[in-house]
Amino acid sequence: MQKKELYMKDRIEEKIKEVEKYLIELEDFTPENFDAYQKDNMKKAACERYFEKIVEACVDLASLTIRYKKLKIPEDDEKAFYVLAHNNIITGDLAKKLKEAKGMRNIIAHEYGEVDDIIVFHSIHEELNKDVQEFIQKIEEVLWNSKQ
Repeated sequence: MQKKELYMKDRIEEKIKEVEKYLIELEDFTPENFDAYQKDNMKKAACERYFEKIVEACVDLASLTIRYKKLKIPEDDEKAFYVLAHNNIITGDLAKKLKEAKGMRNIIAHEYGEVDDIIVFHSIHEELNKDVQEFIQKIEEVLWNSKQ
């Protein structure tokens, strides 16, 4: 393996560790139920911020994987998940979920309209960890099965 490929592999592994760290930290902040979430503005803000960080790190991870595998660079970062799906690295369903998370991240980060607390809490409490863990698993398979 060439130095550049090793460097890219190391960067992907570092990004995976970063995402996993954020997931653990988010779990520490997330209240058990929606009422507690809605009543605690500091925890809600912390959860939203971790949601942003996790999704943005997943976009970075997708971009790094695309470069590592020498795939077609997408026009914008939201399409990165679909490039991975098109190349059978992740499923189309997972690509759609991650793109939707990116859209929600944009709403939270850039205040493009009102944030729906119920949707954010449900995403954080029920979906984000599962989808991101599946994404990480698929990226790790690329790293360990790579013949480059």
